Amino acid sequence: MSAALASDRAAEREAAVRGAERDAATRTAERDAAVRAAALFHGLSDPSRVAILRHLLLGEHNVRELTEHFDLAQSTVSGHLACLRGCGLVSARSVGRSTMLSVTDPTLVTSLLAATEELLAATGDAVVLCPASGPGVRR
Repeated sequence: MSAALASDRAAEREAAVRGAERDAATRTAERDAAVRAAALFHGLSDPSRVAILRHLLLGEHNVRELTEHFDLAQSTVSGHLACLRGCGLVSARSVGRSTMLSVTDPTLVTSLLAATEELLAATGDAVVLCPASGPGVRR
């Protein structure tokens, strides 16, 4: 085999390895993005959390106000808020002995909720009938 042919084959093998590495990196990035998106959707998978988030779009509130508004136990509201804060959707600031909660980025959350409503309208609310994720499905 000539030196030129051997060099060409080596270059082809090297290019194939680089392509495989690039493909693996792309698959990893896609998987990471899917995991992050699923975590966000899981954070929004409880109707009470979505309702709290929507209510906080109206302005900041403390846990007591949210508890009274939604007629939920303080521990339940606190748990939902911990989830929303963990997802980066809600932020808190201390005011005396109280903690005021607000939506971290109201514009983005409003856009997300609007896109959700558009998607539900476009699918005819098919998700409600979905045997895997519709209402009443135990998770």
